[in-house]
Amino acid sequence: MVAACLASGMAGAAPSQHLADWPHVTSAVKPDPAIEARVKQILASMTLRQKIGQMTQAEIQSITPDEARRYYIGSVLNGGGSWPDKNKHASAADWVALADRFHAASMATDMVHKVPLIWGIDAIHGNSNIYGATLFPHNIALGAAHDPALARRVGAAVGRAVRATGMNWVFGPTVAVVRDDRWGRTYESFSEDPALVKAYAAQYVRGLQGDLRGPANVLATAKHFMGDGGTDGGKDQGVNLSTRDQMINIHGQGYYSALAAGAQTVMASYNSWNDVAAGVDYGKMHGSKAMLTDALKDKMGFDGFVVSDWNGVGQVPGCRDDGCAQAINAGIDMVMVPSDWKAFIDNTVRQVERSEIPMARIDDAVTRILRVKLRSGMFGQKPSANPFAGKADALQDRALARELVRKSMVLLKNDAGTLPLARGRKILVVGEGADSMPMQVGGWSLTWQGNNNTNADFPNGDTILAGIEEQAGKDNVVYRADASGVDVSRFDAVIAVVGESPSAEFNGDIDPTGNLRHSSRFPQDLAVLQAVAGKGKPVVTVFLSGRPLYVNDLLNLSDSFVAAWLPGTEGKGVADVLFRPAQGKPAYGFGGTLSFSWPKSACQTPLNVGDKGYAPLFPVGYGLRYGKRSHIGKLDEDRSKRGCGGGNAYPVYVPGNRAAWPLAISGAGQRLSLGRDLASVVELPAIKVEVTDLSNQQDGKLVTWSGPARFEASRARPAPLPDFARTDGALQFDVLVKDAPTGKIRVGFGKAAVDVRDLFAGFAGKGKQTVRIPLSCFGVDTAAVDTVFSVESEAPFKAAFSYIMIAGGAAAQPGAVPCAALH
Repeated sequence: MVAACLASGMAGAAPSQHLADWPHVTSAVKPDPAIEARVKQILASMTLRQKIGQMTQAEIQSITPDEARRYYIGSVLNGGGSWPDKNKHASAADWVALADRFHAASMATDMVHKVPLIWGIDAIHGNSNIYGATLFPHNIALGAAHDPALARRVGAAVGRAVRATGMNWVFGPTVAVVRDDRWGRTYESFSEDPALVKAYAAQYVRGLQGDLRGPANVLATAKHFMGDGGTDGGKDQGVNLSTRDQMINIHGQGYYSALAAGAQTVMASYNSWNDVAAGVDYGKMHGSKAMLTDALKDKMGFDGFVVSDWNGVGQVPGCRDDGCAQAINAGIDMVMVPSDWKAFIDNTVRQVERSEIPMARIDDAVTRILRVKLRSGMFGQKPSANPFAGKADALQDRALARELVRKSMVLLKNDAGTLPLARGRKILVVGEGADSMPMQVGGWSLTWQGNNNTNADFPNGDTILAGIEEQAGKDNVVYRADASGVDVSRFDAVIAVVGESPSAEFNGDIDPTGNLRHSSRFPQDLAVLQAVAGKGKPVVTVFLSGRPLYVNDLLNLSDSFVAAWLPGTEGKGVADVLFRPAQGKPAYGFGGTLSFSWPKSACQTPLNVGDKGYAPLFPVGYGLRYGKRSHIGKLDEDRSKRGCGGGNAYPVYVPGNRAAWPLAISGAGQRLSLGRDLASVVELPAIKVEVTDLSNQQDGKLVTWSGPARFEASRARPAPLPDFARTDGALQFDVLVKDAPTGKIRVGFGKAAVDVRDLFAGFAGKGKQTVRIPLSCFGVDTAAVDTVFSVESEAPFKAAFSYIMIAGGAAAQPGAVPCAALH
């Protein structure tokens, strides 16, 4: 019956011609003989260290302008959550002042020809790392609008906002074609439909770059090359198992149009590619000459430069963050080496001197970098000379963002014709998302993960609740986040705003032990709907997410259901569409249609339009309009907790998972709760916890003991664990032991603990280890547990922890710690 509800929307962009090989792409930016002559002149005057300096990109927290001068640095970047003087609320003028200092440093070197430094930023959905900037809906919402011209307008607005801060290079757009929605970066993609991605990529690049020399124009980056959206299981930085034909005709589409539109830079991807069907393993993209040089530069004809991702070269086998001859030989031109840039320069000089990297490859890389800098008009222009520089109003385009919110929302269910709601009615609003700017904007928003923000961090925006109050009248609206203590019968309708917590990259992945069921990760949302549904009042659910998810239980509790994606700072755009005047038609209707297929079961993934046996709950192109009701009725509900990869896991601390247990530290008679997220250093007299990199960027907690103290995950009230914990269940966690313990170390579960001093001593200096301690070793009843994980040291000790979980069946896996080895 769902299929019959298809609105007259765009089911997908026109398919591209099937390609047998990587196509030659004619760029809108043509070769200029004068620029090529200038490049040769500059290159001929440079020393080896000057050339390698140009190939080096450092992070602003690890380098000073004077160091950039002394080392001839070609580029800097600011990572997500990195700001001038570490000031989260730095103004546009503060950013420009720092950009001017870096520029002046590059103009004060002893080079014969001074080469300006270029500054790159992840401006993902607006100039999204900057306080006060408009944050647009993420790319997944742009795709749902099915309006590539709108993407061009957004790109142009992003360009102005970036110029306002003195920068001139954007690491975007993401042109990934997502094939498995478990990927944590799904929201950065326009669609699972490669033709739609192709249409959007071209327009977004045109919006950013314009004619390259305009005051609002910035350099665009097509990323991540190649196949990042097609990894097995949706694992970030994982392995893409596509055939060569699939890579060319699915994952390549966004690059063909982006390069044709004139994109001057391409970012290499963390993922690997293994064409198992053909028996060809291309390995890590950062080290693949077949892809970066043979396909991209030679066959496609790309003459801009390739930049690596954050320490991406260090993932190439045999390489390190501070040196990788294979990556440079493969075709990486500029190396993003955030903190180890001095060692990188020294190591690369030695690699050239030992002929591990040919001088011709260095000259080619620098030629490409100089070419792009000259094409973009950087020479002779300091950042503050741009007319938008330092202008706070250039950071904003609220009207455009609100328009996009309205056009991107998709009405999935309206069986009873509940929407639109009449203004002036009594409205109960529930759900954490209604009054949460962090949930609205998602990841890559002022901070990298989008967490550790408050509503006050977004002064130029409005929550969805503010929009509802504006439409219905503030006196007619009551808000209760958890729906507690409210008599639903007093209201005419309920609006529930629920969804995913903010995350970025791998922190948003749903790993093989999980599934697509939203309520299994965010059970509080189901509880909120259960509290208000079936009380005789219509329930409208507004769902905030970075991907389609299995929500049959939420749909069954809702009279109307809206996919609002991650709408950004203009939450009032959501309410614009939900309401109509007391008499008359609504000012705005629903126009969005799905650019991603919506699953009808918890493990219906991969699920992509064009697949054999394609049978989603809602197909690409689905979206209701006002005046046309759906007939969805009661849907089957799968409440299974089994993972789509066949495993079972109960999260304790998994980065980005809001449903995990809160962390705490205790020592010297004091206890301090860390909540579920931690971005800064927290300490007591005997213990300190800070963020660290374990498997990925900022995914671990580094714990330093200076005396007897405890690090734990606990709750005030005991909670039952899943049934799978009782049979071969194990306490599983990743640990990196910095130094061998000097006293007893105990790992605890419930009221019991085991001595792991000998175990941890064997881990010292050996990198990350995965520990599986059978729950049977603790002898604790899993029916009611208040502490699911603890580490207690009686003497100075230092270790990092992450991915803490109760794993079903792990006690029987190879490598599980025998109970006899523990005390």
